[in-house]
Amino acid sequence: MIYTKLYLSDLEKVQNAIPNLKEFNKAKILITGAGGLIASALADLLIRLNDTGRVGNRIYLGARSVEKIKTRFGDRLERRDVIYLQYDALKSINTDESFDYIIHAASPASPTKYLKQPVETMLANFIGLNNLLEYAYKVGTKRILYVSSSEVYGKKENNLPYKETDYDFVDILNPRACYPSAKRAAETLCASYLAEYGVQSVIVRPGHIYGPTCTKEDSRASTQFFYNVIANQDIIMKSAGEQRRSYCYVLDCVSSIMTVLLNGKPGEAYNISNPDSIVTIRDLAEEIAKVSGKKVVFHIPSEDEVRGYNLMDNSSLNSDKIEGLGWKGLFDIHIGVEHTFRIMSQQG
Repeated sequence: MIYTKLYLSDLEKVQNAIPNLKEFNKAKILITGAGGLIASALADLLIRLNDTGRVGNRIYLGARSVEKIKTRFGDRLERRDVIYLQYDALKSINTDESFDYIIHAASPASPTKYLKQPVETMLANFIGLNNLLEYAYKVGTKRILYVSSSEVYGKKENNLPYKETDYDFVDILNPRACYPSAKRAAETLCASYLAEYGVQSVIVRPGHIYGPTCTKEDSRASTQFFYNVIANQDIIMKSAGEQRRSYCYVLDCVSSIMTVLLNGKPGEAYNISNPDSIVTIRDLAEEIAKVSGKKVVFHIPSEDEVRGYNLMDNSSLNSDKIEGLGWKGLFDIHIGVEHTFRIMSQQG
């Protein structure tokens, strides 16, 4: 399992990067998409916070498959403070519980799924969020955090990092736009529920998140690079890798999510980006190759692979706004890549 000494040590470190954590206590928290890259790490952080005695919350893991959650979390599901909740984004939430906080991270998050299931990708984001906002209004949830995406910004011409107020071109008739278009619409839905019904929500826009909580089903380039080297293979690149990205180690990502949940202004969005990890895809591949002792090789991509690509040449993000809340990333690209490789290697 993922719970190596290094992973647990990283969890300890990021606790101290969350401002005003002491106010977050004796709450019921629902995390949707709890088996995913970001949400599973977030659950690990919340469980660890309970273990240290800094808080005492009840953590509900919302996911379709109980088997996937059992495999991921193991005997942690036997704890009284960790509860599995059967959750389907396309259905109304079915529970008698009244959650104090909801973190909505359930969404297809793989280019392969965007390509094969564009309809489901859109519906899971928009309808799934609407169901949760409606529930929050009925039961008086204190706050919802919506995990959006840096893809909402679209494709622009200059190389400056995106600020939260920058919006550029998305080709809305390209089915690949299912993901950024759904995220854009969902963000507007958050703002609309706040304006009309007073439902408190905040939004985060992660850049390209990587880390040991990834799964083999994830077709994103960074994940596949790590699985290449863990399988004792060279890294296979399907492009020149010149696109510039804001990469962020997953535990920096979840500490930033908690920072926004507790300190963000309702109705506003915050980029998740570590300024020390803005590099090209090729730079990332070479960093992974360096720590693993492998090489980077280039293959010609298939037509389907090309159709699934993120069309943004530069998706670097400005982090001033979230740093203004008191958050700071702890893992630059070198440390994050090294820790990811070591933790995944120790899992076998």
